[in-house]
Order: sequence, then C-alpha cells, then structure tokens
Amino acid sequence: MRKIIVFNLVSVDGFFAGPKGEIDWFNADEEFQNFSTENARSKSSDMLIFGRVTYELMARYWPTPDALKNDPVVAGFMNSVQKIVFSRTLKNVKEGPHWKNIKILHEIKPEDIIKLKEQEGLNILIFGSGTIVQQFANLGLIDEYQLIVNPIVLGSGKYLFKDVKKMNLKLLSTRTFKSGNILLTYRPA
Repeated sequence: MRKIIVFNLVSVDGFFAGPKGEIDWFNADEEFQNFSTENARSKSSDMLIFGRVTYELMARYWPTPDALKNDPVVAGFMNSVQKIVFSRTLKNVKEGPHWKNIKILHEIKPEDIIKLKEQEGLNILIFGSGTIVQQFANLGLIDEYQLIVNPIVLGSGKYLFKDVKKMNLKLLSTRTFKSGNILLTYRPA
C-alpha cells in the first residue's frame, strides 16, 4: 500500500507559515537544495496533494523559466508528477507544457483517499497545505510526517497542527543540517 507522507517546514514554535502565509523565514541553503534534488531524483513519490493556496503558489513558480533553469531536477518532478488539489472554490486549472497531471477534488472523503493508497504507485506527498494536513491527520490518513524544524521562533503564524486531535508519534530518523535545520521523521504510533 502506498504511504501518504507529509513533508513540511516548521518553526521551533510549530508554525508552517507566518501570519500572512509567508515562508521567507525558511533557510534553504545549498545543503537543503542538494537534499531536495536527491529526493526528486529518488522517485520515491509519484503524487502530490495540495490545498488551493499551496497549489497556487507552486503553480506560479515551478513551471517558470527560472525554476526550470535554477532547479531543473526538482522542477521536472514538480511539473510532471500527478497532482491532486483539494479546493471548495477552484473550478478548473490551467495545464501547460511543463505544469500538468492535475485533478481537483472538492472534499476529502476518507474512502477515496484509501482507494488512492491502494492503487499501484509510489508514495503520495503533502507539501504545505496546513488545513489539508490537519484534516488528513484527524482522519488517520497520514502514514509519515517529515518535518524540517527551522531554528527560528516566529511568535505568530499558521500552526501546522491546529485543532488536530492528540496522537502519539514514533521517531523514525533525524538528520541535522549545517544551517541548524533538523529533519525529524515520525510515523503515528
């Protein structure tokens, strides 16, 4: 069965974005860029899940000439992989030569997500998309959490686990970056 993996950046105080959704506080140094490229090359995932806001941010950047030039491996992955967007308001999406394989769903139905997990394929990733992470977590649909904790206290912003029911996690691995970022990988206990 495929796993649903959350991959998210968080501050020490638990925010995945600032008060206005900004992520300019994240330290994306060369070591992190190499890590991202390694992950894209590994082909361990073949589907992405987004909420509308994260989807629109990704769609504005990854198919651009800058992304294709500056980060071709990650851009190639992001542009070609299957994407599912959960949105109550988005009616259609614009596909192009670089940005394709997009499906819109208007509600999270656990039975549909379980069917996705049962399909042939690789892991499914959720990037950003705090409200999607929160809803999936409360439905018990997430198999693994990969959280990159940044050495910063934001003081306010958008909590990754806002209104999520208590759950115990088992630490699977850690990786420390020279920048002070730490990748913590957990699965529900």
